[in-house]
Amino acid sequence: MNQPLRALVFDVDGTLADTERFHLQAFNEAFAAEGLDWRWDPALYTRLLEVSGGEERMLAYWREVRGGTVDIEGNAMRDLIERVHLAKTAAYEAMVNEGLVTLRPGVLALMDEALARGLQLAIATTTSPVNVAALLRRAVGPHWRLQFPVVCDASTAPRKKPDPQVYRQALEGLGLPAHACLAFEDSANGLRSARAAGMDTVVTPTAFTRHHDFTGALRVMPSLAGTTVDDLAGWRSEQAEPAGALS
Repeated sequence: MNQPLRALVFDVDGTLADTERFHLQAFNEAFAAEGLDWRWDPALYTRLLEVSGGEERMLAYWREVRGGTVDIEGNAMRDLIERVHLAKTAAYEAMVNEGLVTLRPGVLALMDEALARGLQLAIATTTSPVNVAALLRRAVGPHWRLQFPVVCDASTAPRKKPDPQVYRQALEGLGLPAHACLAFEDSANGLRSARAAGMDTVVTPTAFTRHHDFTGALRVMPSLAGTTVDDLAGWRSEQAEPAGALS
């Protein structure tokens, strides 16, 4: 029998909010401001999302377009990527602050119900802490950290998803075993990360991730609209065995 559900652990980009189209716009604005001739369209960005992390994504793209070219100026390319990523983050934060980025259907209602029923909430993401704070401050309020005492992000987990580092950190922060928690993700890398940490996972894909393979997910749904804590508990109880860590 499953241990009672005691915590919900959320990814951010694509899961809490359908953010990727705004991230794409912010990347392109930052490229233009830097004078780069890079211009990512939705199809290219969808492919690049296979790489977790904004700086890592840009570096992967640079290697792709430059082939085997060596950076003869040492750290010059990495310095450029860091500078562009800072500009991109600022552009994205401005969009959030303007109210352009909102939580996906059902997310806030499920969070509120979970808190009312005594469950803990946590964040497990490989996006930057600035992005996390900008979104949740706007969506939940200035005291959002009171609702999310455990926040694990790119600053705490340098190994990006599908590595399970960020979920293992979240479990440690919560002080709970994996089978007492439920993860929420939107991508195959996120699902693999959560499952490798031993966590059951509900997946709500976006237009950028709906083609991914979500084998092993507890449920794959278009959104969390209408989803309740009792639904989550029921889905977990339907499983013959608790989810185990993947090798």
